[in-house]
Amino acid sequence: MPIRLGDIAPDFTAETTHGTVHFHEWLGSSWGVLFSHPKDFTPVCTTELGYVARIKPEFDKRNVKVIGLSVDSVESHHRWEGDIGETQGCAVNFPMIGDPDRVVASLYDMIHPNANDTLTVRSVFVIGPDKKVKLMITYPASTGRNFDEVLRVIDSLQLTAQHKVATPANWKHGEDVIIVPAVNDADAAVLFPGGWNTVKPYLRVVKQPGT
Repeated sequence: MPIRLGDIAPDFTAETTHGTVHFHEWLGSSWGVLFSHPKDFTPVCTTELGYVARIKPEFDKRNVKVIGLSVDSVESHHRWEGDIGETQGCAVNFPMIGDPDRVVASLYDMIHPNANDTLTVRSVFVIGPDKKVKLMITYPASTGRNFDEVLRVIDSLQLTAQHKVATPANWKHGEDVIIVPAVNDADAAVLFPGGWNTVKPYLRVVKQPGT
């Protein structure tokens, strides 16, 4: 069965460049990003892994653990990491799953036969501390991912998990948000004592809580 939003992320045990990982145990109370790349020693993937390594402090600030995967072996990952550090200016600083038997890739439906029947697509899964899947994005092999967008979405997910708001199009941390329709005006007055701007009865704009 394909994974859907709100499903419990499949648990697994796998060998990685940082040793054996029991996925749910490894996540602990953190958020997680699991992302796959089609193959080691390929150009787009090299740039992606280097960029994620450079911005890892941003994930750390948000209590997010990052883990990568391809259907190559851990030994192959270790060899490739030298190239990534050399060409991207930052050593890989997060675990990479070796999945030559495609066990994890199959659990997460990362192999799409109509795209390629042996390599993983560029999948991204954001997983909450409750181990539920909060976001799924799938890119074709030819298109590198925008990991700044992944951070933006995590900001939204973490904010909306704590407050009864939603984030509008192109929202970034610190900008105004929207009171969810399920909250009536009387309850909103308690939750948002500073007030809000009613654009339409269903569109009430308020400053981001906590800013």
